[in-house]
Amino acid sequence: MKKLLLILLCLPLLFSCGDVDKIKILDGYSLINQSKIKNKIDDLKSQKEINITKIESDSIELHKLQNNPAEQEKFAREKFLIKKENEDIFIIKKNE
Repeated sequence: MKKLLLILLCLPLLFSCGDVDKIKILDGYSLINQSKIKNKIDDLKSQKEINITKIESDSIELHKLQNNPAEQEKFAREKFLIKKENEDIFIIKKNE
C-alpha cells in the first residue's frame, strides 16, 4: 500500500520531467495485474485443498490395501478385472 501511495505521489513528477521510461515501473502495480494475481492465488489455494483431500483419501486406501488381503483382492478385481478360476466377469456400462 505504501508503494502504491508513493507511486501516486510521484506520478505527476514523472510526467513533468519528461522521463516517460520510468512509467514502465508502474506496470507491475496496476490494479488489473493485481486482480489477475489474486485470482491465480485463489485458484491455487482451491487446488491445494482439493489435492490435500485426495492425498488423505489415497493414504487411507493405501493403508487398507497394505494391511488387508480382502481389500487387495477387491482392488485387483475392480481395477484389473482379475478373476478366479471358473468365474465369469460381466462388465456393465451406463449410457450417458
